[in-house]
This record gives sequence, C-alpha cells and structure tokens, in this order.
Amino acid sequence: MSDQAPTALKKAVTVWVAEEYQVSEARRSARALAEEIGLSQVVTCDVLTSVTELANNLFLHTLAGGTITLTPVGRNGEVGLEVICEDDGPGIPDVMQAMQNGFSTKGTLGGGLPGVARLMDEFEIASTVGVGTRIVARKWQPCK
Repeated sequence: MSDQAPTALKKAVTVWVAEEYQVSEARRSARALAEEIGLSQVVTCDVLTSVTELANNLFLHTLAGGTITLTPVGRNGEVGLEVICEDDGPGIPDVMQAMQNGFSTKGTLGGGLPGVARLMDEFEIASTVGVGTRIVARKWQPCK
C-alpha cells in the first residue's frame, strides 16, 4: 500500500498563528479536516488538543508567529492527520528539558509539549536557538 494520502482527501491546510485569535482558527481548521477524513471523536479530540497547544506555543513563545500545517496522510489503508508546527522564533535551548512534565518558561503548568507527544502517535521535534523550531506529529485512526 502507498504511504500517500488517498486522492479523495482534502489537501493540506496551513494556518498562520501570531495572534491569540489565530489559535482558534488553527483548531477550527483541524476539526474540519479531521471530520472530513473521518477521524473518530476520540482521535479528533487528541488532534485538537495537540493543535491548540502547538498554536498557543507559537503565540506565546515567538515574536513573529509561525505556521500550523495540517495534512491528511495514509498508510497501509489507515487514515491519519499530520500536524507540522514551524517557526523562525528563538528556538528551544534545551529540548530534553522542554519535554519534561512541569517544565515551563512562562509560568504555565508545563504539560504542553510532553502532552502533545503523549496524545499523538508520532512526534518529532527539532529546534535550534536563534533559528526556530519544527515539530512534526501524526495521529492515526485505529483500524476497525
């Protein structure tokens, strides 16, 4: 089977996030795409929570914002949603520390990035101080 998304599925959607109201735009876009490709309510909830957290990070931690790109993906007959969060922000000085539960640079609960990693089936993060951060996460609809 192909690793490509079925051709009937919607193309990728990119949402720019620099302002707080754009966090909800990213969430609405994720919900619409998840529903269109047939993700269950539980899987959709995991994706929406993750998109909200990543978009909030763009708003809170970057001066210029960044993008959330949502792409339907497929593999071996499964359907899923890929979320890519990218920015040209300050970068994360210590990714391992940022992935620890309870760590926060803004006085929050510090559950964001580790929470996204737990909610999504696949999670990768690359960050360079002064260059920016790129996070790729995927969530798959379990086969019935």
